[in-house]
Amino acid sequence: MANILVVDDSKVDRARVAGLLKKNPELNVLEATDGADALEQIELHMPELVLTDLQMEPIDGLQLTRTVREKYPLIPVILMTSKGSEKTAVEALRAGAASYVNKAWMHTDLLETVERVLAVAAEDRNFVRLTKRMTECRFVIENDLGLLSSLVNYLRKLTRDLGLFDESECLRLGTALDEALTNAYYHGNLEVSSKLREEDHSKYHELARQRRQQLPYSERRIFVHAEFSEDEARFTIRDEGPGFNWRDLPDPTDPANLERPCGRGILLMRAFTDELQFNDAGNEVTLIKRRKPIGAHELATASAAQ
Repeated sequence: MANILVVDDSKVDRARVAGLLKKNPELNVLEATDGADALEQIELHMPELVLTDLQMEPIDGLQLTRTVREKYPLIPVILMTSKGSEKTAVEALRAGAASYVNKAWMHTDLLETVERVLAVAAEDRNFVRLTKRMTECRFVIENDLGLLSSLVNYLRKLTRDLGLFDESECLRLGTALDEALTNAYYHGNLEVSSKLREEDHSKYHELARQRRQQLPYSERRIFVHAEFSEDEARFTIRDEGPGFNWRDLPDPTDPANLERPCGRGILLMRAFTDELQFNDAGNEVTLIKRRKPIGAHELATASAAQ
């Protein structure tokens, strides 16, 4: 059964809504008298959906919508609107409410709206559940910087949703992945040297633009393989260029080399991951980031929170 939390400071309106919802035997109705009470009920019962009036005190429907959206993003909120609450309803929809029902048309619209939103929310929850069970994914990307940028964002969010690292570490990992993919694009598939970038930035990008249209560069692809376990994330990125001798790279941590564009990507990849591996040809790099063990302080904090 799906738990539906009905939030309204009118006992009569709560009873009316509950009666309409109970026409579906798979819906279980919970009640809250205002926004503050609703937040307590959400914490206790974690309902599948919140159905709220807008005009309440001390926490109104708009504030409740914002809080639920922030703290419980997988719980959808449906607004119950009435004459005089139209402006607030629009604000609440912009703040993240999933839908609304006018109280004047509750008898015809309420149950259908709730069932539709529940169906969509169930798909969202199942998607998150599936994401947490993902162990690997593969991509084959043409020489398109826009696609590569979207892939970085996807992998960063995926790693965050898997719960391997906190938001800060996921951002650092995203930077490392962006550098690896950019290297595969410019230096790998398009064979544009970073030395040219040091000499003339505009010529560097113009040559890359030209080669995107020329054979054999235009037909080359970037292959990305991401693997996940309970303890680490591993990303292997391979281009179809001739490769390079990574052993001859200048030490990017040497202060004399920090201001040079050459080696900057390698420095960031090494700084933001735990291990960096190249294949012999130099056209494939594997970035490995491991979950940090929980220390005694974190364990004590987690235990106290339970």
